[in-house]
Amino acid sequence: MPAQEVSRPLSKLIDDMFSSVDLLSDTQLKRLEEHKYSAAGKSITEPYLQIYWTWLVEQVPKSIAPNLITIVGLGFNFLGMVILMCYCPTATEEAPRWAYVFGAFTLLIYQSLDAIDGKQARRTNSATPLGELFDHGCDSVSVCLVSVSVAVSLQLGELPEFLFVFTFLSYFMFYAAHWQTYVSGTLKFGLIDVTEGQLIYSSVMMISGALGPQFWSSSLFGVQLRLWAIGVGLCISFYTLYQHFQIIRKGGIGRAGSTVANTSVIAPFFHIGSVILLALMVAKRSKSQVFQSHPNVYILAFGMLAAKITNKLVVAHMTKSSMNFLDVAFIGPGLLLIDQYLDSPIPENIMLYFFLIWNTFDLVRYSTSICTQICRHLGIYCFDIITQRCPCSQTKNQTGKVTH
Repeated sequence: MPAQEVSRPLSKLIDDMFSSVDLLSDTQLKRLEEHKYSAAGKSITEPYLQIYWTWLVEQVPKSIAPNLITIVGLGFNFLGMVILMCYCPTATEEAPRWAYVFGAFTLLIYQSLDAIDGKQARRTNSATPLGELFDHGCDSVSVCLVSVSVAVSLQLGELPEFLFVFTFLSYFMFYAAHWQTYVSGTLKFGLIDVTEGQLIYSSVMMISGALGPQFWSSSLFGVQLRLWAIGVGLCISFYTLYQHFQIIRKGGIGRAGSTVANTSVIAPFFHIGSVILLALMVAKRSKSQVFQSHPNVYILAFGMLAAKITNKLVVAHMTKSSMNFLDVAFIGPGLLLIDQYLDSPIPENIMLYFFLIWNTFDLVRYSTSICTQICRHLGIYCFDIITQRCPCSQTKNQTGKVTH
């Protein structure tokens, strides 16, 4: 292999692999290029953490790409979740104390790196719409990773109904935050938001590491501590959702109160609603109790599906376009449901693992294809802000297809 081939940036190799997959139209790419990030509101802890974040980003070399910071943080988050999941496959077992502490530590690393990627982009004058999309995409995956870690730390596998509510409410809340952004054009933060949630979740894992997960089974006024924790979480969640729905109810900034894409403000509900409905149907119809016996895999499988449609919603917002309801991501849960209805000899757990593998592959392929196409359009690399992309590296032939 030639030396220059080896030295090519990783992003260029990924670009070559998926260069033939163009999911965005020229009109969408133009709108994406014109997109401006808009956010409002501050959470309780943000003013204090800004001091830490400002110091932290100054420790990062200016040669490091913001997206690389984000993906490294997600990698740490994934590692912490995998270790806990391996020790506690049904979220009822007890992992070594260090595993909970390590999970909390990796979540805090993710929270810190996720908070400074935007600062690094402004610091290096490399801010692009791709950075916003990449950040939200990693956050959508992080939601399901953290859900597994917290479920294991609280041993929620012993309470499957509460586990289901906790998990899918988390998915719905994250989706709703971007739903109201799609309607209003502005991502609005509440007093208790993602940062506070991450700090609370890391505290839960720290306590499990210090006192053991059985601590959450002890009672206060006759109610288990983990139920108190879930109850407080539900109150915060419902209040946050109420705020999101108030924004959606008032109508959007499009024509006649529609979304930024001039589409119905209600339409995005059917996407996340389908995910939750499918998850509920599969869990209720299962003769082998596939949710109770494989809760972590179940959470991850539907989490990948929720992450895919959330990414599509973010793309729709940033490109001011509508969302297509039909998606190959629904093949996995659809086949699992058909397997149940037909009493197929294929075990449900096999179908569940296929669902997870298929949706993970689909999410990675979709995300990579979108990022690669945007990189080509903007003339940048995803994980490299040093190497200059040659303007002549892409041309259009007479059919309009991008060639290299």
